[in-house]
Amino acid sequence: MTAKHWSDANWQELEKKPLEIYMFVDPICPDCWALEPIIKKMIMEYGTYIRIKYVLKGGLSGLNKKVCLHSSSLTSQTDSKALDRENAPWKNSPITSPFIASIAIKAAELQGKKAGSRFLRTLQERLFLKEQDISEYEVLQICADEAKLDLDEFCQDIHSTSASKAFQCDLKISSEMEVESTPTLVFFNENIEDEGIKIEGVYPYEVYEQIIEEMVGDPIKDQLPTIDEFIEQFKIIASPELALIYNMSIHQAEKELKKRMLQQKVEQITMKNGTFWRILS
Repeated sequence: MTAKHWSDANWQELEKKPLEIYMFVDPICPDCWALEPIIKKMIMEYGTYIRIKYVLKGGLSGLNKKVCLHSSSLTSQTDSKALDRENAPWKNSPITSPFIASIAIKAAELQGKKAGSRFLRTLQERLFLKEQDISEYEVLQICADEAKLDLDEFCQDIHSTSASKAFQCDLKISSEMEVESTPTLVFFNENIEDEGIKIEGVYPYEVYEQIIEEMVGDPIKDQLPTIDEFIEQFKIIASPELALIYNMSIHQAEKELKKRMLQQKVEQITMKNGTFWRILS
């Protein structure tokens, strides 16, 4: 599918990379979490050519089971009043907003795009691995600490106009680009006259790889880090994730991880949503 042309202002953010990929995500979307290993591999192999911009497309339904108190003031995702600091229901108690997880991600991004990505990944781990309620302010603080954010700054920014306006901007981008579901990736090249390529849902890695190769033209892949380096960077991994990134079977991935467990480099942990492997410090 194709997406609308994008404005000149957005292309100033390309940082001299030939591809800009807009990744539309919802922090509670399981498919967004499932796409993460593909994004990791894409960055590791084609990081020279691509820049990924996370755009939040948050829905109201299901984000916070506890917060019906202010539903009347949150009837529209794009209602500017609902996202204005003076009218925001989280102004005095951030726990009460169904937008809180998305606002928290934008607050984290105020400390840098990499900080925002780390926080999103930590948030998803808390939700999908530990099944914790990421609409609770205390859980968000723990995520910020684990993502190595400045905690005081994060706690201030989560209440700020800047974070709420950034989230509002993401919702506007989603609307303008006619993104209906998450995850959705939209690939743009350097020629702003060309339409973007929109991919909705999760597909095999080869699909995204083919798009990159066609849009860039015979890119040279970067070498993947060693398995030990990968584990060191991401701390907690699953066997299917390792298998996808290193083109091996899940059985082979488990053998590699069990070998490292015997070497006391990782430990096997069982969580509500399956078995994972965590680096030993």
